[in-house]
Amino acid sequence: MDYVNGPGRNHLFVPGPVNIPEQVLRAMNRNNEDYRSPAVPALTKTLLEDVKKIFKTTSGTPFLFPTTGTGAWESALTNTLSPGDRTVSFLIGQFSLLWIDQQKRLNFDVDVVESDWGQGANLEVLASKIAEDKSHTIKAICIVHNETATGVTNNLATVRKILDHYQHPALFLVDGVSSICALDFRMDEWGVDVALTGSQKALSLPTGLGIVCASPKALEASKTAKSVRVFFDWGDYLKFYKLGTYWPYTPSIQLLYGLRAALDLLFEEGLDNVIARHARLGKATRLAVEAWGLKNCTQKEEWFSDTVTAVVVPPHIESSEIVKRAWKRYNLSLGLGLNKVAGKVFRIGHLGNLNESVGTRYSSSSKLRSVSTYAARTLKYDTGWVSDPLKLQLLGCLAGVEMVLKDIGYPVKFGSGVAAASAFLQNSTPLIPSRI
Repeated sequence: MDYVNGPGRNHLFVPGPVNIPEQVLRAMNRNNEDYRSPAVPALTKTLLEDVKKIFKTTSGTPFLFPTTGTGAWESALTNTLSPGDRTVSFLIGQFSLLWIDQQKRLNFDVDVVESDWGQGANLEVLASKIAEDKSHTIKAICIVHNETATGVTNNLATVRKILDHYQHPALFLVDGVSSICALDFRMDEWGVDVALTGSQKALSLPTGLGIVCASPKALEASKTAKSVRVFFDWGDYLKFYKLGTYWPYTPSIQLLYGLRAALDLLFEEGLDNVIARHARLGKATRLAVEAWGLKNCTQKEEWFSDTVTAVVVPPHIESSEIVKRAWKRYNLSLGLGLNKVAGKVFRIGHLGNLNESVGTRYSSSSKLRSVSTYAARTLKYDTGWVSDPLKLQLLGCLAGVEMVLKDIGYPVKFGSGVAAASAFLQNSTPLIPSRI
């Protein structure tokens, strides 16, 4: 029973947590089991192998922490750096601000490069700092790939080019919480040393898994890093990897099975197709915002995010009222403006298992088309069709936003944003690969 029940289904369009596919919910609907039995290490081994694919790495080592993105941040920092080490970090929104705060509280010497909220990381300043750092006092570059407070995506390839151009050895640490599995991310090609994400974003799982992937260079740095770490210590995990049992403490069994199902859905669709789908959803949302006569918080097209759009409201409108009205009247969840943009923007999340209807036939022998053979043996799905009622979901959200805008007195033309998005999606959406 919902704490505050409402008729129908809640339409969840915050930029995380996101909608959870029925297949994932079913995979997690299971009892506890002994994580020291042969089954869980066998499952974990497949997860560690397949998680590398979402980072696009063959050389990275992944870690699955029972935590949030904040814990994954701490793991990335404390395993690679020592107190007093100098970092360069970019303040462009609420989540980059929080990561900077964490760096300071962990006693690193943080060199903050600040930009207006709505702008991307100032990479010209980074180039200048790297060029001047002849003695290599900068030990790490810390950057948020996709700032969900403002809908800004940063260019990671350029960061790597700057480091390579000046032959600078600084570690390259990336928060990919709201980008990995939705935006183009290439850990090996871009020379990312530590990348991290959270289960509640594009993976479309409940909150509770912080997924970290470390390059060989980062693993080497962890051998001499002097920051105190216990729960997030990579060394403890690596010992159990060698033993073949994988876990230094009790994992969340249900989330592991959910992750298995989530990865299988991503791979069934094809990761490149997933990224292309998010690009379509992002473009459609921006076209709707433009049709409403409103502005995007992101100031340049090169920074547009395909996972979240922050919509600027006129000065006489309090954006939190839009979010409140959407939830109270239409059971539609939109993102609040945070910190500097509180009251000025509302956010539409368009990431994860969205705008694609996945139908999967399960036979009585549990032979699955959209999950791996291993999952077929272990998940024991019921026979029958499982279908997510998510097709055209984005358009439903946009229609709801139009009603809310009209409610609060904004002169929106009904259907304007929906029409703009529909026209684009109708011309750009391909057939569902599994149904061709």
